Amino acid sequence: MSQDFAGYAYAIVIIVGGLIGFIKAGSVASLLSGVTFGGVMAYSATRVSENPQDVYWALITSVSLLTLMGYRFSQSKKFMPAGLVSILSLIMSVRYGATLL
Repeated sequence: MSQDFAGYAYAIVIIVGGLIGFIKAGSVASLLSGVTFGGVMAYSATRVSENPQDVYWALITSVSLLTLMGYRFSQSKKFMPAGLVSILSLIMSVRYGATLL
């Protein structure tokens, strides 16, 4: 059984990003969204680790983050955090999408 290390790392980045947003800016929305999306991604990585073809939740989560953070990046033009999360989400979306196909 192979572990989805990239999925777990992505989940950690999302959770830590939410925590940093809360600590630096006092944004409860960042904290809640980071923990929620990161938690769903960690769960998804566990499912993918158990069955490499079970990528549906991971794909939905990464595409959702790509859409949300891509929009934020297009509005703010700031690389951190929206640009970074958009790029990571694009990579993960392509990775899980390719697995699905």
